[in-house]
Amino acid sequence: MSVEPAFDTIARSVTAHYSLEVTAKDVPALRDAAPMIPAGTPLSVTFLPDEESVARIAAVVAARKMGFEPMPHFSARRIASQTDFEGYLRGVVEQAQVTRCFIVAGDPPAALGPYSDTMSLIQIGAFEKVGIKSIGIGGHPEGHPIMSTDECWAVLSAKMEEIERRGMAALIVTQFGFDSDRVLAWLKELRARGIEAPVRIGIPGPASIRLLLRFATRCGVGASAAVMKKYGVSITNLLGSAGPDKLVNDFAKALGPDHGKVRLHFYPFGGLVKTVEWINGYEALRGL
Repeated sequence: MSVEPAFDTIARSVTAHYSLEVTAKDVPALRDAAPMIPAGTPLSVTFLPDEESVARIAAVVAARKMGFEPMPHFSARRIASQTDFEGYLRGVVEQAQVTRCFIVAGDPPAALGPYSDTMSLIQIGAFEKVGIKSIGIGGHPEGHPIMSTDECWAVLSAKMEEIERRGMAALIVTQFGFDSDRVLAWLKELRARGIEAPVRIGIPGPASIRLLLRFATRCGVGASAAVMKKYGVSITNLLGSAGPDKLVNDFAKALGPDHGKVRLHFYPFGGLVKTVEWINGYEALRGL
């Protein structure tokens, strides 16, 4: 089952059919960037702890009205009750005609409500009941902070099977990273294990070096001196900004049939407009 038509077409470039991460606070910036973003672009709307569901729903609705394809996040451990969960779900479906959602366990070590992990959200049956067609789940090319490698693969496979058993398609979106070799090896192993779901590779948008390293630390992303050197940054000099040019070039050169259906997903740490301008500039330099 295909998640979105873009994965079934031959991309004109590695950045074609990209997706973006946005928050409720990004709506003004999204309006500014909208003319530069292709219609129908998938936009993941995050589930931040300091935002009310009303603001999240408004952001999802705004994305839809601007001509994009919103994919709201659900952070299992941050959901206080089944009423809150189903209310938010109904809100985005009824007000923004959402057909895809993304689920994460969330950062809190203990659940604030009845959901301790993403599987508990899937198994309720609420997503398919309201007509959701696809569910996005996280991929971890660099491993998971509290699971072994074997556990990580087992959990991923179990979630995939449960989503598909319920008649929905699964999409994998990875955390952002700086090491193309780790991601490419993970993709090959994913396919060798028989998992054919489309994958969106997390790419950090252009931002200050200090900001990139701060997000890497917060998210548990590998950012050693050797890794950052491969990315094109020296961590002994934190002045200035860095873009993902080298990382994206590496994927453009290396991605092939063995890696399956792959697209890029941008995390605009340095700002939404700046990230979209970088994507368009990357394509313009290559005559695309």
